[in-house]
Amino acid sequence: MFDSFKTSRHKELPLSKDSSNLFLKIMISIAVFLFAVTLAGVLSINSMLINWNNSILGSLTVQIIPVNDANRQKAAEDALQQQQKVVALLEAMPEVKRAIPLSDEQLKMLLNPWLGDDVDMADLPMPRLIDVKLHHGAEIDYNALAEKLVNVAPQASLDNHKLWLNKLINLASGIKMLALSILILVIGVTSGAIFYTTQTSMGLHKDVIEILHLMGAKDTYIAQQYAFRTAFLGFVGGIIGVVVAIPTIILIARLAQQIEGGIINEMHLSVGGWTAIASLPLFSALVAMQTAYYTVKHTLERMM
Repeated sequence: MFDSFKTSRHKELPLSKDSSNLFLKIMISIAVFLFAVTLAGVLSINSMLINWNNSILGSLTVQIIPVNDANRQKAAEDALQQQQKVVALLEAMPEVKRAIPLSDEQLKMLLNPWLGDDVDMADLPMPRLIDVKLHHGAEIDYNALAEKLVNVAPQASLDNHKLWLNKLINLASGIKMLALSILILVIGVTSGAIFYTTQTSMGLHKDVIEILHLMGAKDTYIAQQYAFRTAFLGFVGGIIGVVVAIPTIILIARLAQQIEGGIINEMHLSVGGWTAIASLPLFSALVAMQTAYYTVKHTLERMM
């Protein structure tokens, strides 16, 4: 007799007519939207940290400040001579991949956002900067290198970027942990909504469930019907959430690209990141299905 009911499973429990279906679909859509945007942020922060480690940690900067005396032309010439000595010293080191002095035009481009267009930089004592790239995995004693630089160029100073980079990494890591906490919270709230919605539906269909039990239906059979229906709602809600989230992510990325300085521009989503976001409807369907299934199983065990 149970097998005869199995052929018309969709009629045994009228789950498609539940008033809570629309609420659950909207709830899952909002949850997937928040999850997708937050996940994009986490993956972007990861890419930014990787880019910082590959580019900034493997580099250092040498700065030579001209002595500000009455003869600015002589001070600039002395700074240029010291720059040449520093470049020769750095290029002779096996740990250094290349040492490139910045041109006057590059220096002006660096200083222009800070000083503005109204300042005549020709009247300023322009520092000399040397961009140094290290070989991958190279280990340098920065204190010893600083002493060598001072010996050949008294006005030279060394900056290995570690101090301010560590602060940025700590900030980015803190934001990442906050975003991960939001992801866990979104999953928890969505699972809670599915749990209580499923329990409400079981209360509405209690008489039908009792009849199914009398006719030999097992808890697993009833739980599967709820699981399949909730999985469908989770998949549809997930698609809606992702469709709304993708243009939002693109808009946020374009706004971030307008920030000058290049730090935020290091954030981007890889193909794997976009694939993970596109697969969220499957993830939401799986979470919805598992939550509904175990909710029904647990509730029936307590009822019967």
